[in-house]
Amino acid sequence: MAIVAGIAGIYVVLSVVLWALQEKITFPAPRAALPDPVQTVGYGERVELTMHDGTKLVGWYLPPLRRPSPPPAALLWFYGNGETIGAIWPTIRDFRPPNAALLVVDYPGYGASGGRATEAGMYEAADLAYNALIARPDVDRHRVYVYGRSLGSAAATHTASTHEVAGLILESPFTSARGMAAQHYRIFPSFLVQLSLDNVGAMHRIHCPVLIFHGTADMLVPMKMGHEVAAAAAGPVEFVMIEGAGHNDTYDMGGRAYKEKLAAFVK
Repeated sequence: MAIVAGIAGIYVVLSVVLWALQEKITFPAPRAALPDPVQTVGYGERVELTMHDGTKLVGWYLPPLRRPSPPPAALLWFYGNGETIGAIWPTIRDFRPPNAALLVVDYPGYGASGGRATEAGMYEAADLAYNALIARPDVDRHRVYVYGRSLGSAAATHTASTHEVAGLILESPFTSARGMAAQHYRIFPSFLVQLSLDNVGAMHRIHCPVLIFHGTADMLVPMKMGHEVAAAAAGPVEFVMIEGAGHNDTYDMGGRAYKEKLAAFVK
């Protein structure tokens, strides 16, 4: 009986710890300086956004590599939970559609942005970034595309379900916070999960074209989750499997085909 009571006590303690730390686990919020876009990629500008509580967010705006006329399409980029602009700028440089403008902002608490990382904060940052992008006179506000990778897929589906967008690109999207908890913490009750991050729910409200990339060997966010997200879409969906790719090597494994597919989708 003492052993059973001890195991039960450990289980209760672990449950409380997971409940209390779920936001920190989901949003590890790495810090990093914001590189100068001109010094790193040779062009672009630093942008600053202000949240309702005065928190300052920073990011990059990159014009198209080729300046078309009339104003070009634009891509709003949302990265994964362990990333920052300072960490992924080579990926942005190499995989961005060349004929579209691009805006990427560090989430609250991430990179060089102020504040604390939360689900609500990420969504507010996404709304601010979208509004800043469509306000630019050098961008066609009716041709804004949204890209979200991993955790960033929740910011992307939030944006696409609450704003006018021309298309949505998701990479390694999960179903929801509870879906991820059931995948990795299945011995704990689902009611402990207070976060939403409900991609499936958001997809029911998204009617624009959707492009989804997913690695066939992804062990963190299994490809079946990507298929569930695709099945929930209210509009047309193209699902691209990246053979042999896990969760963090999709760009390497996808290579030129990934880059060309992305560029073709952002017309």
